[in-house]
Amino acid sequence: MTRYLTEYRRYILACLEDGNTDFARLLDYHREHITFFAHERLIHLIVTVLFALMTVACFIVIAVTEKMILIPLAAAFLVLMVPYIKHYYFLENTVQLLYKDYDRIYEKVYGFPKADRSGL
Repeated sequence: MTRYLTEYRRYILACLEDGNTDFARLLDYHREHITFFAHERLIHLIVTVLFALMTVACFIVIAVTEKMILIPLAAAFLVLMVPYIKHYYFLENTVQLLYKDYDRIYEKVYGFPKADRSGL
């Protein structure tokens, strides 16, 4: 997914620079892809949160029951949390960049900005 999203964003940026692009069609295409990526982001958020809850629960079980045999499991959860968080961070930030790209395409289609965000 990381490669696909990176290549997709590179494609959108190339289309924005190309004067021969049909920006109305690109706007629809991009809107549809933003929906897909936002869904992917939501799924990864749910998985990351559930994985974090499992990690915390494992530590609580270790603290309450004092079963030292669960320490490797807790360590594995901690080690695996790093790539989960890293991937979710990438998805979150890249999808937000896609929103900004959408605004740029919208402005090219309609000739004015989608919304004034200076007060936000």
